Formats: sequence, C-alpha cells, structure tokens
Amino acid sequence: MAPWLVIWLVVGLVSVVAILVCLIGLVRHALILGRSAQAFQRDLQPIMDELAREGAKASATSASISHRRPDGATRRPRR
Repeated sequence: MAPWLVIWLVVGLVSVVAILVCLIGLVRHALILGRSAQAFQRDLQPIMDELAREGAKASATSASISHRRPDGATRRPRR
C-alpha cells in the first residue's frame, strides 16, 4: 500500500471520528436544552395562569365600565 494512501485513510478516519464526537455532543446538548425548556415552562405555568386570570378580570372590568356610561363615549384628553 502506498504511503500517501495510508495518510489519506488515517486523515479520513480521524475526520469521521471527530464528526461523530461533535454529533454526539450536539445531540446531548439538544436533550439538555429540551429538559431545561420543559422545566422552565413548568415553573412559569402558574404565573402565566395568574396573568390570564388578571387579564380576563381587567377585560371584564373595562367592559362593565364602558357599559355604565350612557353614551359609551370616552373621555377626551386635555390639550
């Protein structure tokens, strides 16, 4: 076997191993990121639910205030 062929074979094998190591690391990091995103969503869910309730309450209050005014007009800002 020619020496240049052995060199190319070794370079090719080292490259394949390096790419596999990078791919394994990428998959590992993707799994860690997915778990972190799930934990983040789980921790924020109660806050998001509370914000939704407060928004619904504010919307209902706003609707009841607008129904109280006989003409439905809003107050004009001063100039």
